[in-house]
Amino acid sequence: MQIPQGVIGVVLAGGKSSRMGGGDKALLPLGGRPLLARVIERLAPQVAEILLNANDDPGRFAVFGLPHVPDRLAGQMGPLAGIHAGLAWAEANRPESRFVITVAADTPFFPTDLVSRLCAATDRANPTLVVARSESGVHPVFGLWPVSLAPHLEDSLGRGGRKALDFVTEHQAKEVTFQPVKIGGRAVDPFFNINRPEDLAEAETLLRATSPASRQP
Repeated sequence: MQIPQGVIGVVLAGGKSSRMGGGDKALLPLGGRPLLARVIERLAPQVAEILLNANDDPGRFAVFGLPHVPDRLAGQMGPLAGIHAGLAWAEANRPESRFVITVAADTPFFPTDLVSRLCAATDRANPTLVVARSESGVHPVFGLWPVSLAPHLEDSLGRGGRKALDFVTEHQAKEVTFQPVKIGGRAVDPFFNINRPEDLAEAETLLRATSPASRQP
């Protein structure tokens, strides 16, 4: 399946990380590298370019060399505001692009065929919103968003909408199901995300299980 030309990736890194004790969760080390670096590395082969959605001082992410796209609406409105920022940026700067793909900065094992499978499910003649699903449920922040949804999303945020799941349900998003992946002999949800210190410890264990040394006889 060929990915539509000009799909833009947006990494959502604007969360408050309260369950991790605050700070930038995306900059936490995983296997000796920032979590964000691993997410970018996984997404880069799947898209034409990558934007980083985060708020406050952009300098802390400068080392990654990505365009910084903060929320356009004030008030820490959550991931929907980050998605809106990505769509609005694409609308203004890449008018030829019809889609934005969004991923969370705290999910280091998301599928390497995420974009191709979501793109295969959309309607090219009338672009539709497509989101990922796994055994743990729907993952609305892992979605293929038509740029044409930007004004609808802005209107929803203006009316107090904050939950990404509510928005994708309202817009009858198509869902693509991803099966668990085998890591170190375990079945792991590919959208396993790091919210707490114990999640980070588990991710370290999973990462070691994927290293070449761990597969030596």
